This record gives sequence, C-alpha cells and structure tokens, in this order.
Amino acid sequence: MIDLPVLESNSQRKSKPDWLRVKLPIGENYKHVRSLVDEYKLHTICQSGNCPNMGECWGNGTATFMILGNTCTRSCSFCAVKTGRPNEYDEDEPRRVAEAIFLMKVKHAVITSVNRDELKDRGAEIWHQTVRLVKEMSPQTTIETLIPDVKANWEALERMISPGQEVVSHNMETVEDLYRKVRPQGKYQRSLDQIKRIKEYGKRTKSGVMLGLGETPEQVYKIMDDLIEHGCDVLTLGQYLQPTKMHLEVAEFVHPDQFAAYKEIGLKKGLAYVESGPLVRSSYHAERHV
Repeated sequence: MIDLPVLESNSQRKSKPDWLRVKLPIGENYKHVRSLVDEYKLHTICQSGNCPNMGECWGNGTATFMILGNTCTRSCSFCAVKTGRPNEYDEDEPRRVAEAIFLMKVKHAVITSVNRDELKDRGAEIWHQTVRLVKEMSPQTTIETLIPDVKANWEALERMISPGQEVVSHNMETVEDLYRKVRPQGKYQRSLDQIKRIKEYGKRTKSGVMLGLGETPEQVYKIMDDLIEHGCDVLTLGQYLQPTKMHLEVAEFVHPDQFAAYKEIGLKKGLAYVESGPLVRSSYHAERHV
C-alpha cells in the first residue's frame, strides 16, 4: 500500500487519514492496458489526472480515455491536467481509441476530454466520430462520455451526445459558492443547464462533485437539489486531493461515515444512484451507472 501524493504547505500540512491509501498498480491486466495505451499513443485521464484508482481500474482491464489531446484551455485550480494552447487535434484519434477498446475487450468504456474552447465546435466532431467508431467495432460495449463545458454551444452539445452513448456525464466539480475559486472559467448555472439539455435529449445523466474544498453540508444538499431539478440521474462524490503545491490545498479530509451519510441523503432526495466515498472519482465503478 502507498500513500496518495497529497501535497500541502508546511504551515497547514494535514495528516493524511488511513482511509486514503491505495494499492500499487501491478498485475498482468495492468501491464496489458498500459502497453495498449502506449502502443496506440492514447491519453488517459487516469494518468493525466493522477487518479488514485488507476491500479485497480487498469488491473480490471478498464481505462478512461481522454481525447482531443492532453492540454486544456481552462485553468481550474484543482486539476492536474496541463493548461495551455492545445495543438491541432488528431483526426485519426477516434480510430485508435476504438481499436484499443476493441482489443481490451472492454464491456463499458468511459471517454472524456480536455476543454477545447478555442475550437468553434468545442471538439464535438471528434467526440461524435470516436463514439460512432467504438460502437461500430464493439457493438456490445456500453459507453459513458464525460464531456466538458460547451459554453452554451448547444448545437455542439447535440453533436457530442448523439452517436449512441448510454450515459452522458458533466461534472459540476464543486458547490455554487466555491465556483469562482475552483472553476474560475466555469459557470454554475451554465453547467446545470447543460445537464438539463442532456436529459431532455433522452440520455442517462451523471455528474461529479469533489468534497473537502471547504463546502458545508448545507451547500452539498443544495447542489443535490439543483442537480435533481435539472434532471441528473447519477451523482459521484469523492475527496479532493491536491495534485501539486500549485493547486488548491485540501480544506478537510471528509470521513467515510460522512460520505455514507451523503449517499443516503442523495438517494432519499431522489437521485437514482449515488457513488460516494473518499477515493470515488467520476468514472469509478462507471459500469454500474448504466
């Protein structure tokens, strides 16, 4: 077992609790997935986002693929993905992703992307072609697409979500009162509106929220209510972990009992499914959310 790489300033360093421990990535399945990701020159949010569950998920033969490059146009203060001006996107990427998913014999695939605000269509065409080719090569594979904020480009949104994926996820990331600090280029209501439009299109909807950034229980209840009002079916709640000293510090390590309580409350409020725990990430156990 190893400790997660949570870095904090010396003046406010917090002791990491015992429940924030993960297994080292080992095993033949992990090696197989790693070799395919390298061979097909693919990006995964598992690597770019420093996900604590990479060993478990890759060991089970699954990975969350990140399309449209590994450079994001946003500068969210919690995220380990690098920020900058992305290169032109690779038009052959959809084929490579689809072939890798076929070779991995994935039963449920998760696909995400960086924000590509500089593109007129926000990358929607690459999204569309990727899902279409995965469905053609692996018709039995179910797909979740974790899509970025399209900045109210609803035509682009429809193109992204129309090729046949079963679940469409868009992460709120944090409660409304922390948006300016956590997602300075995002807008709370715009993301809610995006989820509502996804639901109206007929998709199973999903969102994720990080805890431990300084939110209160009342603020967590409010975002649950807002998500339900806008048609969200599935919610994931996980502990925020500071990826580098340049990112936001952890305000609190939320106890597993509190995560369990939030799950119970979310289900009572009307969410169809709640995945809640310190190590939960938006694609964790995603096959259960279909």
